Amino acid sequence: MNISQLLKPQPGQLALPLAIFLQLFYVVPLVILIATSFQGDGGAVSFDNYSKFFGSSVNVKALTDTFLLGVQVTVACLIIGYPVAYFYVNAPAAWKGILTFLIMLPLLTSAVVRTFGWVVILGRQGLINTALLNLGIIETPIRLLFSHNGVLIALTQIWLPMMVLPIVASLSQIDSRLAAASKSLGGGAWRTFWQITFPLTLPGMISGALLVFALTVSSFVTPSIIGGGQLIYLPTLIYQQGIVLLNQPFAAAVSTLLLIMVIAVVVLLSALGKRSRRYIR
Repeated sequence: MNISQLLKPQPGQLALPLAIFLQLFYVVPLVILIATSFQGDGGAVSFDNYSKFFGSSVNVKALTDTFLLGVQVTVACLIIGYPVAYFYVNAPAAWKGILTFLIMLPLLTSAVVRTFGWVVILGRQGLINTALLNLGIIETPIRLLFSHNGVLIALTQIWLPMMVLPIVASLSQIDSRLAAASKSLGGGAWRTFWQITFPLTLPGMISGALLVFALTVSSFVTPSIIGGGQLIYLPTLIYQQGIVLLNQPFAAAVSTLLLIMVIAVVVLLSALGKRSRRYIR
C-alpha cells in the first residue's frame, strides 16, 4: 500500500463528522426528551404523565384531531398536487419557469406572512365569503376562520409544494416509450394512465405523503393563528405545557406521543412504498 492510498480518506472517516453531529444534536436530545417524559413528581421513573394525558378527554381529542388533520391535509394535497404535477411535467418548456415559481411560492415566504394572508381570506368579510355572498350561494357568512376547516385549507396551500415536487420527480423519470407502447397496443389514454403512469408514480406520492403528514402534525404557527386559540392540537398543547406552564415532563410526554404518531405513519407508508416497487420492476 503506497502513501497516497494511506492518505486517501475512507468512507467511514468521511461519515464520522456527520455521525458525531447527529449523535450530539439529534439522538442525545431525543433520549433526554423521552427520559424526561417518564419523570414523576418526585423525580422517580413514572408513567404518570402518560396516564394524565390519556385520562383527559381534552388531551385525547387533541391527539385525534392532530392525526385527523394530518390525514386530511395529506389527502387534499395529493388530490390537488397530482394534477398540478402532471400538468407541470407535460407543460411546454417556456412555461416551466413560471410554473416552478408558482409552485415554490408558498415556500418562499415566512409561515407568519402566509398565515396572516389566510386570516384575511378566511374572515367573515374575507375573499371567500364575499365571493360566495355575491354569487348567491350563501345568505350569511360561513365560519372558516377559527375552525378546523380553516386550518385544513391553509395548511393544504402551505404544504402543497412538498407533495408536488416528489410527484414531479417520479413523473419525470417515466420513460415516454412506455406510454407510446401502450397506445400502439390499443391502450387508451385513461388505461395507459391507470396501468402505467399512476403505478410508477406511487413512490413519489408516498414520499410526498410522508413529508406533508410530518410537517402538518408538527405545525404550530398556522393552527395557532387560524385556530385563534380555540383549537388545540399536539404542538399547541406542547407549547402550553412546556413554555407557558413550565410543565416540562408532561410536555415531553406529549412530544413523545407526537413522535410515535409520525414514526407509525412513516413505517406504514414505507411498507406501502416497498410493495409499490413491484410496479417498477
